Amino acid sequence: MNVATAPRIAVFGSVNMDLVAYVATAPGSGQTVTGTEFRQVPGGKGANQAIAAARAGGDVTFLGAVGDDAFGTQLRSTLVESGIEVSGLRTEAGASGVAHIVVEGDGSNSIIVIPGANGRVATVGEHDVQRIAGSAALLLQLELPLPAVTAAARAGREVGVPTVLTPAPVQELPDELLDEVDLMVANQHEAAAIAGGSDPLRALDSLLERVPEVVITLGADGAVHGRRGADPVRVPARPVAAVDTTAAGDTFCGALAVARAEGQPAEAALRFASEAAALSVQRHGASLSMPERAEIDNARKRN
Repeated sequence: MNVATAPRIAVFGSVNMDLVAYVATAPGSGQTVTGTEFRQVPGGKGANQAIAAARAGGDVTFLGAVGDDAFGTQLRSTLVESGIEVSGLRTEAGASGVAHIVVEGDGSNSIIVIPGANGRVATVGEHDVQRIAGSAALLLQLELPLPAVTAAARAGREVGVPTVLTPAPVQELPDELLDEVDLMVANQHEAAAIAGGSDPLRALDSLLERVPEVVITLGADGAVHGRRGADPVRVPARPVAAVDTTAAGDTFCGALAVARAEGQPAEAALRFASEAAALSVQRHGASLSMPERAEIDNARKRN
């Protein structure tokens, strides 16, 4: 995609160094197992969504924080190398955020996040608001302190930028945040935890009472989209052999934001995002697994 026509996407979120261990089966309490591989990969839900959006064709600005350690230098370089504008990425004294990830043989994962510099992002500054203004979308997640996320959502509303929230790690969400959210993109577990119950369509109805538009991702069962006053739209997922699902949701959200900013209708945008996620789970790592725009377009044509 020509940079001149690329939709502008702002991301206010976390950036971590992912420390990834691959095992046949994750250890239980008090158990030691032998892994098959270890990788150190830049990640964090915010950075993942930023890289996914950039590779899907977006012109991305990232707002967040890294530490003044070696990880911080690596993380900043990774974002720059991905074509992301990082003048809003501050450097805080101390450690950068890290995530300890265990990936099992079937591609499922469990994650421990240690916030580091991400936890010291207290609010949104005037320069941040200026970088958000004029964007087609503002992407938010919950790996930064909740008051800062709420302030960013409010800033997006004030400058007329649609806000997309991924409610992860899942937690109780105050109305003062959700009142500023235009679209929530949640996986089925997050949706169930927030709405109660396990049926995705019931969860969709419940969430639409709190935000005007919702997408729930259903893993191998695809995704469902709802908007107040409209019938739900559901798309299937393409069957693939998953090796690592770590960044599937973030890949989906970043690609979805680009598709929507380009004006693709709901079903087409969902299919575009689902194809991006399907490509990502067939590769190891978080940011390393995310497909380029040409890959997504070619896969859409084939499938």
